[in-house]
Amino acid sequence: MSDDRRERKPSRPQRGRPAPRKEGPRRPPVQDPARRVALDVLRAIRERDAYANLALPEMLRNRRISGRDAALATELTYGAARAVGLLDAVIGACLDRPLSKVDPIVLDGLRLGAYQLLRTRIPQHAAVASTVDLVREDAGTHVAGFVNAVLRTVSEKDEAAWLEQLAPDRESDVIGHLALRTAHPRWIARSFAEALGDKGPELEAALAADDARPEVHLVARPGEISADELAAITGGDVAPYSPYGVRLESGAGDPGDLEPIRERLAAVQDEGSQLCAVAATKAPLTGSDERWLDLCAGPGGKAALLGALAVSTGAHVDAVEKAPHRAKLVEKATDGLPVTVHVADGRESELEGGYDRVLVDAPCSGLGSLRRRPEARWRRQPSDVADLTKLQGELVRAAFALTRPGGILTYVVCSPHLAETEGLIGETARKLGAEVLDARELFPGVPQLGDGPYVQLWPHRHGTDAMFCAVLRKPV
Repeated sequence: MSDDRRERKPSRPQRGRPAPRKEGPRRPPVQDPARRVALDVLRAIRERDAYANLALPEMLRNRRISGRDAALATELTYGAARAVGLLDAVIGACLDRPLSKVDPIVLDGLRLGAYQLLRTRIPQHAAVASTVDLVREDAGTHVAGFVNAVLRTVSEKDEAAWLEQLAPDRESDVIGHLALRTAHPRWIARSFAEALGDKGPELEAALAADDARPEVHLVARPGEISADELAAITGGDVAPYSPYGVRLESGAGDPGDLEPIRERLAAVQDEGSQLCAVAATKAPLTGSDERWLDLCAGPGGKAALLGALAVSTGAHVDAVEKAPHRAKLVEKATDGLPVTVHVADGRESELEGGYDRVLVDAPCSGLGSLRRRPEARWRRQPSDVADLTKLQGELVRAAFALTRPGGILTYVVCSPHLAETEGLIGETARKLGAEVLDARELFPGVPQLGDGPYVQLWPHRHGTDAMFCAVLRKPV
């Protein structure tokens, strides 16, 4: 076959937009539980802004899918959701019309099929045939030929060849080049570059790590089980930095099925989050150290770790959460610990001030946890950041007012975006007259923390989410 013929787009997609879906006889449902779940979750993400990390486990449980099928469903769901931008670019190159003209249900299937062709070892015939069957079941027989033709064209090149064709030139547009190659929106790739101060190998490493499926991190509840014991029970490895952390390989199954999780001896929590919560309890403090506050506590991971640490020191934790359903999650996570949950807006909590330690784990863009929330990179927009920084500033000021003179305020966000990190806390601390402590001293043994005084963790450097931590002291 000549190069010219190989580059042709499929004849069937060129016939125009598929006819509207219509009722009529269809083939019996295809028995492909893993791919069916993956496609249904992708649709839930698109139609109702579902979160993959919540929708997928629920579907797997409800449909009683486990073992290899559950592992395949997880790989396909997370992988396709993470790579939407790249997949759309490839699919778009195989069409003679904008993607917006493709039936959304059909596009969900094309993304699932293209992901299998480009980023898994699933044989071509299996990826194409299974996708055609699923889309036929959902959208009708009349779209089967269209889906088959598009995916056949996708399969004519591997991922590297498609990127060679579609990615911007690296010399003239390094951000665009790396963004497409690592399935990131351009604005997020740019924000990583600005935070790293690099557009070369380190930016590439950061984006590549952010495009990889992460390990599962567990936290051992202090006073109940050690990290060594938790690792032995679960078959994981003791985390390199957190004294309470354990890391499991990705694809190890649903961590909720692990016995220590069921018995509330441990929980799922990124090691970076663990380190930030521990740092909030370790900053040097003169005077009393008995009243702690978690001002943005939902869904309760850091509040639970704070509560467990408070047991050994005699402290008590007040945990504030605005949303009632998230407050219930905090109550469940902290059951049996010295934690009192308050349903209130952290900006107007009406709590009595004088806290020794206050943690503000503020709502943020979540750009630091894109590995674990794959759909978020395509859901967030640059315009979201301005509203978030306004809220973050209001929460820090409210927290500062509740902190006693000489007390410690720890500000944490899961983002490396400079507007949410150094820019926000530097300006706010200056206006408040707060003393900025060197947070690096509270992360012992953690390498590559930069020049301080703040700490920015990274997936490619530390294997954690990209957590930011700043520690302030209120003047006496």
